[in-house]
Amino acid sequence: MPIDKNPTIENIKNVISTCALIFSVVMIMGLIFSEQTGLAQDVHPILALVCLWTAVIWLSFVEGGQASLVGLAPVDRTLYEESHTIAAKCCKIAHTGDSLDRYLLGRQFMVVFIVFTINISGGPVADAELWGLPDILITIFLGTGLAMILFTTMIGQLNSQVNASHCMLDYLNTYPNYFTLCVAMGIEFSGLVHASYVIQMLVAAAAGEEIESNEANKSPLQNLFFFSRCIMSIGVLAFAFTVTLVALFDGRTTMWESVPPGVAVILFFLLMCVVGLLEGMQIAFFAVAKLRPEDRGESPWAKRTCALLFRGNGFNLSGFMIGRQLCVVSCMFFIARVTSLDIDPEGGDTLWGVKPGTQKFLNMGFLGALITTIVASIAWQLVASAFPIAFLSNPFTYIFLRICLFLEATGICNGAYVIAMIHKHFAGFQRDEVYIGTAEERAEKAKRDNYTNLHLGTGHIVKLPGFQDDAPARLKHLLKTDESVRQYLNSALADMKDGKVDNTDLHLDSDSEGGRGNKAVEETEEVDV
Repeated sequence: MPIDKNPTIENIKNVISTCALIFSVVMIMGLIFSEQTGLAQDVHPILALVCLWTAVIWLSFVEGGQASLVGLAPVDRTLYEESHTIAAKCCKIAHTGDSLDRYLLGRQFMVVFIVFTINISGGPVADAELWGLPDILITIFLGTGLAMILFTTMIGQLNSQVNASHCMLDYLNTYPNYFTLCVAMGIEFSGLVHASYVIQMLVAAAAGEEIESNEANKSPLQNLFFFSRCIMSIGVLAFAFTVTLVALFDGRTTMWESVPPGVAVILFFLLMCVVGLLEGMQIAFFAVAKLRPEDRGESPWAKRTCALLFRGNGFNLSGFMIGRQLCVVSCMFFIARVTSLDIDPEGGDTLWGVKPGTQKFLNMGFLGALITTIVASIAWQLVASAFPIAFLSNPFTYIFLRICLFLEATGICNGAYVIAMIHKHFAGFQRDEVYIGTAEERAEKAKRDNYTNLHLGTGHIVKLPGFQDDAPARLKHLLKTDESVRQYLNSALADMKDGKVDNTDLHLDSDSEGGRGNKAVEETEEVDV
């Protein structure tokens, strides 16, 4: 992929993508007010409208908040605790002990839960029609779910990630972000997704490694409370699977009537595998990004995948992340359709004779959200964190990387950049360097970044920070031109992960072989890359 994209082509993509988004929003609003969505049909269009926009706006806070909290983890909080008090309050909670891991676990369920809510509120019912539009438009935008995918991805996810990746402090410095953090921590504390910890322990045992923690060992009482929630979570997960599979085999879900029950069950597990593969890929890709090419496995598929992923300056990695977002959201909407029960309790028809109120709750599909969170998302990320090379050594990883890069190249989600630009302008966001300086400037003030708040490796689902993107221009130039510098930094980052050196010791010694790079930094002019 070329370093510089053609501005004219990108502007054309921006216009087309934005127009497609506007058309999608208009269609979804039309469906709601004509009572052709699940919630609008069963309850009231106004409720569906409120739930839809509340959910998609909240999703933007969930996605942007994660980028900010993970990105700010290494930064000394004293640098911004006076200028951004709410952001500092959020970081104090998230960056204490193992709280960041807990937040990410609760946040994962929030994302799936919100996407399922968006589907209920704005997803079209079967055979929906609108304003006499041609069948081909109905099929493309409603039949395939494209309208909902564009709406959710661009408004609810990508635009906030774009702004939060470079304006973390300004983005995080709002009470909705603080509220979202508290809700995510509350979800984790409830124990609803504690089955993920059991998977985490099994994966670590299989890898023969211990899970690193920033907290003291639990007391017997704390262990009792922890494992009781794990057992409860496993029980709830088993119940969710039982209800969903019984409904699928009986043909009592919102799955299309033309799809046989047996095929619906296969699709359910197939879609979860696709979501899991895409979730695990991002963890595996970031895990091998710091490794030398010869250390990325001997499998031909692993070599093909890494060659494509890190081609040129590694721009395909960010391209994959955008295409991946589209694929994951698409699969989640289909899973929501597959797992949402279609049983009318008003006529006395309930599953196993449960009360009508209970049946209405089961019909909402949130049990599918729990299954998707634990089995199709977190479990695969944990496996990928422990076995990244093995994860890359299968043809499906390469195939889906190609698919994601193709989707990004079409520019179908470029409207997200337009929304991000508008939001940034009216919100007055500024880049973080304005407030806290660059990493080099922070180091000169004895406020060097500390990456111990980021738990990496086996049993953790935190993505590595974008080192290459955020490095000084001169250093990026050296990484391209001086092999010794690149090897040194790869080795040092690997040692940091393994705990062999502290990040504060990461420097280039002028007396070492890698010191040629340090001298070159002094002699090289600023280079834009």
